[in-house]
Amino acid sequence: MNIATQAVQIGLEWDTRTGAVTVPIYQTATFRHPGLGQSTGYDYSRSGNPTRQALEDGIARLDGAARGFAYSSGMAAIANLLLLFKSGDHLIVTEDLYGGTCRLFDKIFTQYGLSFSYVDTSDITAVTAALQPSTRAVFVETLTNPLLKFADLRAISAFCTGNDLLLIADNTFLTPYLLRPLDMGADIAVYSATKYLAGHNDTVAGVVTVKDPLLAEKVYFHQNSVGAVLGPQDAWLTTRGIKTLGVRMDRQQENAGQIAEWLAAHPRITRVYYPGLPGHPDHALMKRDAGGFGAMIAFEVDRHELVEQILLKTRLISFAESLGGVESLITFPEVQTHADIPPEIRARLGINNVLLRLSVGIEDCRDLIEDLRQALEG
Repeated sequence: MNIATQAVQIGLEWDTRTGAVTVPIYQTATFRHPGLGQSTGYDYSRSGNPTRQALEDGIARLDGAARGFAYSSGMAAIANLLLLFKSGDHLIVTEDLYGGTCRLFDKIFTQYGLSFSYVDTSDITAVTAALQPSTRAVFVETLTNPLLKFADLRAISAFCTGNDLLLIADNTFLTPYLLRPLDMGADIAVYSATKYLAGHNDTVAGVVTVKDPLLAEKVYFHQNSVGAVLGPQDAWLTTRGIKTLGVRMDRQQENAGQIAEWLAAHPRITRVYYPGLPGHPDHALMKRDAGGFGAMIAFEVDRHELVEQILLKTRLISFAESLGGVESLITFPEVQTHADIPPEIRARLGINNVLLRLSVGIEDCRDLIEDLRQALEG
């Protein structure tokens, strides 16, 4: 069954008693036991809630996973996954990843004895060269934030299998609609469900999918023990959002492709990062492995003063952090999403003072291009 169809059907089968088409919101902390030593399968909402379970089961089906897990945010999801490791363990990590993930790794988990090597995960040679005796996992962003490099998951998976490493893939930018990391050898996929999965900029959530049932039991142990779970209202909103994932992603990608081509031809734009452009270094690989190129664009303007002009003069495109919603958003990574990355590393990666990141929404593409044109031309 097509992913778009599966997404629409999430939660549809949940309430067999009433036949409700949408999963009910079980706004309860606890559940009554039918008898001593008996359970309905739900005891306390930290351990399991039917509304959250519908989302978890649904995302597991979309990703081809044994189990899915829903958390209070994408960062909570990643933090819970790091609990699979112990002091002294080492992870190989995508170098140009979301600044909040870098902050979590370097400012928090290094205090507990984990270490991280940051490499270009679109380069398998760089990944293999980073292997240490204490390496236990590779953590990749399938499409990196904000420079949009694409990881060869099949090659990285073969490397991980040969060295007994876990492969964890942050697939936020692509979603299961465009790429299923577990099908390509990843052990775990993680998503900021705030973004494309929920899709409406109205909730904060994170989800994880796990291929192996035994590994999934370990992930559940940490989810239940730490308790950073998604509440039923937000689980319902995320489930509702996923139902339109296919149509939203189709429109957003179509818009992004046209906008990227327009930006590439504009005299004030010096560089465009979008894998759908044939000149992108990962274009062919992504065309082979993914169902599309996504709807994120990064671009550089010809002088720093133009950054503030664009941010303040766009009328349809909101100057705001986050991404993946139906509304188009633009942000300045150097001082917003990636401020926690040390300046010298940002400079080396190309996250500079002329780089903007655009999350393309579902508006009419002609209106979005006109909004960029009038902002650029002042």
